[in-house]
Amino acid sequence: MKKTILLIVISLITTITKAQWLWDYGFTVGVSNYLGDIGGKEKTRRDFVADMKMAKTRWNVGGFARYKVHQKLSLKLALDYLRIEGDDKLSSNPARNARNLNFRNDMFDLELTGQVFFYEDNDLGNTYRYKNGFRAYFFAGIGGFYSDPRTLDGGTRLRPLQTEGKKYSPVGVAIPAGVGFYFTVQKKHRIGYELNYRTTFTDYLDDVSGDYANPAGLSPEAAALANRTGEVQGLDPKFAKNFGYDSEKEIGNKRGDRTHKDGYMTMSVSYSYVLRGKSSFYRGRYGHFFNHRRRGKIRKIRAKF
Repeated sequence: MKKTILLIVISLITTITKAQWLWDYGFTVGVSNYLGDIGGKEKTRRDFVADMKMAKTRWNVGGFARYKVHQKLSLKLALDYLRIEGDDKLSSNPARNARNLNFRNDMFDLELTGQVFFYEDNDLGNTYRYKNGFRAYFFAGIGGFYSDPRTLDGGTRLRPLQTEGKKYSPVGVAIPAGVGFYFTVQKKHRIGYELNYRTTFTDYLDDVSGDYANPAGLSPEAAALANRTGEVQGLDPKFAKNFGYDSEKEIGNKRGDRTHKDGYMTMSVSYSYVLRGKSSFYRGRYGHFFNHRRRGKIRKIRAKF
């Protein structure tokens, strides 16, 4: 086992050494938001950023490694830790406001994306040294996440309670896609920006999806957190009947919108360090300007006056 691990480490070191200038690694910091069933604006749920509540913008941090496969293509492996939140109290939609649900979710997000460069300038300032550059790109890929929704007030974990009477997994698949750019400084330092929206295949990032469950089949704590309309002060009793489980008809009222999946977005700035060395790109195109070695002895010539 020790020999196998040693061989893997040596292989990785050898690969990185031979691929200098192709690897960079670094970290990101930024903000995050989500699109789902809780919060939102005055209308019913709308796609993408149209229904996001900017007041619930939160944070994200992460690290990544990137490898340049081709002059126009790089692969990036990234791990992010982020928070998303939602609160019906901030909504201007009367129905959502009366529903009175809230959540926060601290998520881990692991993804592999391909970056396709659509614009580049490898010599900013036209210095002919090719040390400072700029690149802009589109990207898309595949990712996975760990989700753990909790209440904002108290931090109670919602998934184990099964507030809608259904089980759902804390692990899911996401499709990240977006746009970004970075500046390269002195060939070694990269400062970038990225907008990344993840499309998911789950509707439970916020613990809300379908209809209200029969409280008789829930624990007391789950029943209390499944229907929080009773906590709203001064609500019209007739309007309040639209929320919760109708025991006479034996049917649950609408709690969420199961026809739309949840999504989340991050905007981040990044710093990365490029592994030192010489790339085939610079050697092939510009090496004769900087790496030309003269053969023979250099003769000193003195001026005669």
